[in-house]
Amino acid sequence: MCRLFGMTTGGPRVQASFWLLDSLTNFSGLSREQPDGCGLGWFSMGDEPVRDRAPIAAFQNDDFAHEARQIISHTFLSHIRYATTGVIDVHNCHPFDISDRLFAHNGLVQGLEVIDSWLTDVDRAPIEGKTDSELVFAFITAEIKRFGDTTRGLVSAVQRMGAEIPIFSLNLLLAEPRRLWALRYPDTRELWVLTPAGGGFGQHRRLDSESAHLQIDTMSKRIPAHVVSSQPLDDDPDWRLLAPGELLVIDGLDAHSLFPFDEPAHRLRYEDLVGTAALAMHPVSSPS
Repeated sequence: MCRLFGMTTGGPRVQASFWLLDSLTNFSGLSREQPDGCGLGWFSMGDEPVRDRAPIAAFQNDDFAHEARQIISHTFLSHIRYATTGVIDVHNCHPFDISDRLFAHNGLVQGLEVIDSWLTDVDRAPIEGKTDSELVFAFITAEIKRFGDTTRGLVSAVQRMGAEIPIFSLNLLLAEPRRLWALRYPDTRELWVLTPAGGGFGQHRRLDSESAHLQIDTMSKRIPAHVVSSQPLDDDPDWRLLAPGELLVIDGLDAHSLFPFDEPAHRLRYEDLVGTAALAMHPVSSPS
């Protein structure tokens, strides 16, 4: 099963190397069990989305480690992949970039031909790969455009998918500059958040700021941040598991939760999956 990571400080530009490379359960180490690709996305000084992806495991990718230690941004998205839909190549690696947003998905949906029927040629134009994730993102993007609001469009898209297509898991992260949307849907897979009030950066964590290589600890300036991950990345007791169906909307350092989703009408269970999907989604193949 893939792994998701998202972080935003709401403003200050920092590095994400602690979580990606150095924490107790860091992304580089986790990629030994999710070896089919990795990617890191962030926002430039002009707030344009940037991403670097590769169809190899993060622990084998020197660029992933280099960028984790060198890139500064207020908002990050990262993903390590265990392939279920689409071959192992760079176009199927997350995060995806459409309409100046970054997106990553951890899960499995079916009925891709149904989702495709909801899209226009214009909606399909940015799609580069063959994953269920990128098709889902294209539909979400189309709904955001229709509503003119990211939250409303995302809710509308997930509600329609939940009503009309088979869903095993639709955990996702969507990012705009200084904003994150995190969804756990339904309860099949976990998604966790560490809030500025509950932890953020401090204590034993180290975070480099853009102005200087500043060690952040209990005796120095604390840079608050929301961190979202498929599993707790260190032993902080303040990691919180999102509730099934919870959409966490993070805007700067403000956050609130919405619960607008019913149980999927065509929910897939482990016993419904076959082949690669069954192997990838089974809990023993990728522990939470």
